[in-house]
Amino acid sequence: MTHQTEKPIKAINMTHQTEKPIKAIILSAGQGRRLLPLTENTPKCLLQVAGKPVLAWQIDALLAVGITHITVITGFQVGLIEDLLRQRYAQYPGIKILFNPFYEVADNLASCWIARGEMDSDFLILNGDTVIESALLNKVLNSQAAPITLSVDFKDSYDADDMKVQLDTKGWVQQVSKIVPPHQVNAESIGLIYFRGEGVQTFRQAVEEALRHPAELKSWYLSIIDRLAKLRLVNSCSVQGLRWCEIDFIEDLSRAGIIFSQ
Repeated sequence: MTHQTEKPIKAINMTHQTEKPIKAIILSAGQGRRLLPLTENTPKCLLQVAGKPVLAWQIDALLAVGITHITVITGFQVGLIEDLLRQRYAQYPGIKILFNPFYEVADNLASCWIARGEMDSDFLILNGDTVIESALLNKVLNSQAAPITLSVDFKDSYDADDMKVQLDTKGWVQQVSKIVPPHQVNAESIGLIYFRGEGVQTFRQAVEEALRHPAELKSWYLSIIDRLAKLRLVNSCSVQGLRWCEIDFIEDLSRAGIIFSQ
């Protein structure tokens, strides 16, 4: 089991190759109201999983694969997140915070807009409620080259809250949405996307264009991915068999604790 006193993981030798350092953007602005009362005064990303905050699991996994330029998009209780970064990651100047002042009235597309200045080279977007292991990140970073790579997993059935995905026979994404018709669903998004080459600027431009329309403040950034998938820009990477857990409800915390205590 991992304990709070654990020091950040040192970078290991990477197996992927890149001309510029890969960046990571972690979307952690929300409160996580479905986890109340646990999130009454604590943002969801600081809830404990096996003795360590969710955000620390994410940052440690990124550091372990050599990603040291990490931007955390914050909102609710930003001061607590700042405290965590000072306490655990003061020796990593590339880890920083961007504050999203719209977190109470907007969804995570607005957080992507806040982070658009970081989208100038290959980067990952990671949902702030997805706990992952470094082996999963390595699998994604070494995936088949594509402008956008959506990390997916598979199970026998999908519920209403799953971010459902339809893939074609070659693994390219055709749809990603919570309302994909059941007969078309064959995967789920885990909340980790890799942008490379032309995908970087394409996504950034799409985010900037979308936020010109006030109604898009309530949109998820995956609505952009869904649109770009129609242009055959989004491939998939299976992370089946690797450790991850999305934390939406209190029971998810218990499940994550079991998974990441192993």
